[in-house]
Amino acid sequence: MVSNKNSYAIKGNIIYSTTPDQLVLIENGYAVCENGICGGAFAKLPEKYNGIQVKDYGDRLVIPGLVDLHMHAPQYGLRGFGMDLELLDWLNTYTFPEEEKYAKEEYAKKAYGMFTEELKKSPTTRACIFATIHRDATKILMDLLEKTKLRTMVGKVNMDRNAPEYLCESTEESAAQTLQWLKEMQGQYKYVEPILTPRFIPSCSDSLMKTLGEIQKSQHLPVQSHLSENEGEIAWVKELCPAAGFYGEAYEHAGLFGNGCKTVMAHCVSSVEEEIALIKRNGVYVAHCPQSNMNLSSGIAPIRKYLDEGLHVGLGSDLAGGSSMSMFRAMSDAIQVSKLYWRMWDQSASPLNVKEAFYLATKGGGEFFGKIGSFESGYEFDVLVIEDESIWHPQELGLLERLERVIYLGDADNIVEKIVAGEII
Repeated sequence: MVSNKNSYAIKGNIIYSTTPDQLVLIENGYAVCENGICGGAFAKLPEKYNGIQVKDYGDRLVIPGLVDLHMHAPQYGLRGFGMDLELLDWLNTYTFPEEEKYAKEEYAKKAYGMFTEELKKSPTTRACIFATIHRDATKILMDLLEKTKLRTMVGKVNMDRNAPEYLCESTEESAAQTLQWLKEMQGQYKYVEPILTPRFIPSCSDSLMKTLGEIQKSQHLPVQSHLSENEGEIAWVKELCPAAGFYGEAYEHAGLFGNGCKTVMAHCVSSVEEEIALIKRNGVYVAHCPQSNMNLSSGIAPIRKYLDEGLHVGLGSDLAGGSSMSMFRAMSDAIQVSKLYWRMWDQSASPLNVKEAFYLATKGGGEFFGKIGSFESGYEFDVLVIEDESIWHPQELGLLERLERVIYLGDADNIVEKIVAGEII
């Protein structure tokens, strides 16, 4: 019999994924937490859990926490700005001037305070986050995130070319500042981890990428960046890196593209066949950011193809290319753009359905963090308890229908409880 004070069960309508097309629905069921780890989900509480504390949420939905694989914290204040521009023009007109402001500690505290407060209230329980080049501001962001108890990976951004002077460090300075940042944060955080963050190939020289590859190898850090997002960007990379046969190979040459280096690449809208094969071979994760790809006119990533190929795929809000932080919105957007891709581009690529989008936002993206995003035994116990009675409807609905309505109509106000690794947030 389990009788640990750090163990408990949640009772409600349990919903979770095991595979992209397999959704488990347990009406009035139980999900068990044992010291932050899921002991399983059950229609009836097993005898070994007799006497355990049960938190009864009645008819509410109980789902795994949602995972955002790609967002830019300093762009929080840019939501809804410049959405008539494409990527490179948007960066130069809006993003870079905004990120310059984070050189000032007062501004960083104010803006990051707003960002972390909204993230804490959102459906997101795990996130991969870009900061700026500024070491001190990045530490401010990490300090604020630590207080939320969300599990996050945060990166000091690296840039040494093709950006305004105020956002460009020298190659040596960028590497030195990164190493100093890593040194200063050792032992300082329980919930926040570092992730190496070369912004993208156009803003990082070959020498900087090589140095970052050496840092990764010595410190065994994960990596996040952008890949094949925009046609103009892809053409630019061909000019900058003639030795690379395609965009992803430029990361590969630096040792920053999977193959023992845990890597997540955002977008992959226009990846060529050779790049897709390398993504698969090296175990690189794809962060699909549908809203951003619409807002910045980048296109539609062929997510059906990626799933059929067996790639690791999750979802990202890409704040602020994406104007919403909500992973509910990311799921609905992923479904909708896949319908356009199918109808207008490739009728052999069937649209994503609700089950698949839910998988991407939970277990699909969660696996970048480990055993995350499911109520299968052994997974970390990340939970959202959702009330959907406020989403009015006159008819009787099944659990899958209720989940679908939350995906399309839910927001932060529908979250009754948020739990990360067994801790109530």
